[in-house]
Amino acid sequence: MKQSILFEWLNINPHQPSSTFINPHQPSSTLININIHQPSFFTRMAHFKRTASAVWQGTGAEGSGKLDGPSGVLQDTPYSALKRFQNEDGKAGTNPEELIAAAHAGCYIMALSFRLSGAGFTPTELRCSATIDMDNSGGGWAFQKITLDLEASVPGLDEAQFQEHANAAKAGCPVSKALSAVPIELNAKLGF
Repeated sequence: MKQSILFEWLNINPHQPSSTFINPHQPSSTLININIHQPSFFTRMAHFKRTASAVWQGTGAEGSGKLDGPSGVLQDTPYSALKRFQNEDGKAGTNPEELIAAAHAGCYIMALSFRLSGAGFTPTELRCSATIDMDNSGGGWAFQKITLDLEASVPGLDEAQFQEHANAAKAGCPVSKALSAVPIELNAKLGF
C-alpha cells in the first residue's frame, strides 16, 4: 500500500509532524496522536506484496485446478471450467470472478472505513457486495461492469456526507484502481 493512499484514508497531512484524531460524535472517544515520522503500525508498511498461486491440470474444458495462498484461506481450493461457466448461480465452486469480487468488496469497505474514521465518523457496520457482470458476445469472455452495493450504518453522518465519502472511497480503493478499465457502479445506501 502506498503511504499516500494510507494518508488519504486517515486524513493525515504528511508534512505535519503529527496528526491528532478524535471522534466528535462520541463524547468518551479516545484522543489518538499519530506521529507519522516515527515507525508505527501504519507507516511501517509503505510497500508490501501479496501472493497467491494456481495449479491447473488437463485441458481448459475438462481440466481442473487448485488455488492457494499464504494465509491458508485458499488452501488447495478447487476450481474448474465446469464450475466457472456451467453453473449460473456460482454455488458449485469458486472461480476467478468470485475471488475478484470478494477482494473488491473487502478493499472498498476497508477504504471507506478508514476515510470515515479519519473524518470523525465511526461506522457501526458496513456491508458491501460486488457483482461482476461477464459478457461473451464479443468472441471472448470479458468484464462488462462491476457493481458495488453498499449498506452502511454510520451515526452522525448525513446523506450528502455519506455519498461524498462513499464515492471518494470507490475512487481511492486500490482494487478499484486496479480494475479501472471496467466501469464500476456504486449503489450506496445509508441505514439498514
